[in-house]
Amino acid sequence: MTACTKTRSAGAHLASADHFLPFAGAHLRYRDAGRGPAVLFIHGWTLDLDMWNPQVVALADTCRVVRLDRRGFGLSSGRPSVAADVADLQALLQHLGLERVALVGMSQGARVALQLARLAPESISSLVLDGPPDVGAAPAPGGDDDVPLERYRALLRTRGMGAVRQEWARHPLVQLRTGDPGMHALLDAMIARYPGLDLREAGGPPQGHDFESVHMPVLVLTGELDLASRQLAADSLARRLPGAERARIAAAGHLPNLDNPQAYNSLLREFLARHAVATH
Repeated sequence: MTACTKTRSAGAHLASADHFLPFAGAHLRYRDAGRGPAVLFIHGWTLDLDMWNPQVVALADTCRVVRLDRRGFGLSSGRPSVAADVADLQALLQHLGLERVALVGMSQGARVALQLARLAPESISSLVLDGPPDVGAAPAPGGDDDVPLERYRALLRTRGMGAVRQEWARHPLVQLRTGDPGMHALLDAMIARYPGLDLREAGGPPQGHDFESVHMPVLVLTGELDLASRQLAADSLARRLPGAERARIAAAGHLPNLDNPQAYNSLLREFLARHAVATH
């Protein structure tokens, strides 16, 4: 098998246990399910590897689905850092013996995916960027323009983590359009687990981005109901990356993999069938 293709049987949810990789002062939770070309999923801010449950159901019968809690999120320890995320992902790939993978990065995770693709292009077969922020310049000191991190830091200092989670749960970026109660419960559970470690200290120095050097196949996608700022950021990124494809998921906001998993998974399968490469 050289690419992720859908078989005649329905994708089965291949349960996988939590594993923890000790690396650089942290213990990183990851899961590894399925067989075939490897696809590494990278979650967004305040979320964790459980956000990809609907994709495991759809893809693990034809792909090797690897996902992790980024450093300081979910059940992974350590200080959150996009720069550390890149090193963590490289350590995980080495630990699993994966020489080449497809990457799927969501929102803040798209920053991580792009950094890894720029720094280690030989290890990336293709790239899916889901709801990326504006990566045309260094991020603002308080975070991306549509995520008011300084507001949440102040709220944490004055009212505690419960108030932060409560206010973030009302933010447009985490409003689901689906009526599926299971998806709402999944999102609520992830936000309730978010430890807020990145809010307890000021962010690190901003980093510039030079992503025009990324030349592997790229799919840039958003939910059609995502914020205008994310639609514009995705449009700009798709224009800047050579040969990038641009797609929108119907009836979906910033979390299209939860809002419309059927359309999202179909799009992923089609892209990966063309571009994912079998490895160990």
